Amino acid sequence: MKYDKLVRDRIPEIIRKKGGESTIRIADDTEYWHKLKTKLTEEVAEFIESESHEEIADILEVLEAAAAHKGYKWRTVLAMQKKKADKRGGFKKRIILMET
Repeated sequence: MKYDKLVRDRIPEIIRKKGGESTIRIADDTEYWHKLKTKLTEEVAEFIESESHEEIADILEVLEAAAAHKGYKWRTVLAMQKKKADKRGGFKKRIILMET
């Protein structure tokens, strides 16, 4: 089966342990960034379909990899999230803006 997609680091090992074979290559920076964005889109679509907590975990994993690739420290991203939530709020109140 052909894929040409970004997979988690241990997937080739898991395939081998199950008796399978795989062909892999390592992406350069440009391709890696493109594949991360594609993977994020894929994981968000899977979450929209399944609404499972497992898919949210997958989304977070891809976001953490994307942040690292861009040189952002994850703790800095989380601090920025908190700062924005403190300043503008979160989405807990379910507010729908109708008009301004």
